[in-house]
Amino acid sequence: MTRLKNVLVMFGGASSEHFVSCISASYVLDNIPKDKYNVYSIGITLDGKWYLFEGDTRDLPNDKWLESGKITKAVLSPDREDSGLLVFRETGVEKIRIDAVFPVLHGKNGEDGTMQGLLEISGIPYVGCDHLSSACCMDKAVTNTLADCANIAQAKWLSIIEEDYKKEKDGFISKAEEYLHFPIFVKPANAGSSVGVTKANDKASLEKAMEIAFKEDRKVVLEEFIDGYEVECAVLGNSDPEPMVVGQIKPANEFYDYEAKYENGNSELYIPAHIPEDKQNEVRKAAVKAYKALGCSGLSRVDFFVTKEDSRVMFNEINTIPGFTSISMYPKLCEKSGIPYSELIDRLFVLARERKNK
Repeated sequence: MTRLKNVLVMFGGASSEHFVSCISASYVLDNIPKDKYNVYSIGITLDGKWYLFEGDTRDLPNDKWLESGKITKAVLSPDREDSGLLVFRETGVEKIRIDAVFPVLHGKNGEDGTMQGLLEISGIPYVGCDHLSSACCMDKAVTNTLADCANIAQAKWLSIIEEDYKKEKDGFISKAEEYLHFPIFVKPANAGSSVGVTKANDKASLEKAMEIAFKEDRKVVLEEFIDGYEVECAVLGNSDPEPMVVGQIKPANEFYDYEAKYENGNSELYIPAHIPEDKQNEVRKAAVKAYKALGCSGLSRVDFFVTKEDSRVMFNEINTIPGFTSISMYPKLCEKSGIPYSELIDRLFVLARERKNK
């Protein structure tokens, strides 16, 4: 009889996307095929404490798991000879072998290559992109630079670190006005779920937007406004990635900000996207090109604009650990492409092991 594989789902994290991660993880945990896997979960608090959670997945949202009485201090061992979970029970340290990890950790300290680096040191296969690709895709300035080098069409953009901005604020603001023109999108370079993102319509709001973005990161990216339809493509695979059906977002707010994504139920998702079939195929091709150019593996969701005026396909961003909530586009696109949620999770673990074995 084939033994069940021990898999670990990590959630929470010291990140501005902590609570979204908890919701995503609850759906991942509920959909892992229990006939194939023994499932463990590690929750990381906002201040970076690690706990093995052995309670009900319904306690994950809003950090109710921390008050469940079902948590025990635990860590991942980086020692390859003794890798896996170390659980600090009252009776002593329990060691649990882990065959694969799904780091359902959005944003900093989880999606940015830091956790991936730890897992690579530990020698444990894990779902998603490697440490380098994760770091590159997390930093919007690095992502945009690599996209430019790969001749992937995208909006005009600028980037600056906080120290330089303080020294040359007036000159930089003038440069942004002249090069990008209003409205301008201002984003922290290393944040997700649209946290800290602002649309600036004039000089005063641009300066305010810079302040907001610098609260999230020391580097900020500014991008020209693209009047287009927001479309997304899920990509799945390692060396031979497969693009899924293209979806489209009609945000409830002026743009698809955090509130429109997770709090306002009026945003609309269209699957497939309401764009011509040839444009959907162009988006899918561009998604694979971006995926490969940025060194992705396992999974990523690649976002684009299709301009309203002339139907140009323009790269927006890439997410290496996309949302897995009930309203998240990545699992919805895979399901529409014939891969149900549970099968998707299984395939991700298989892809993790395949990459590890190469």
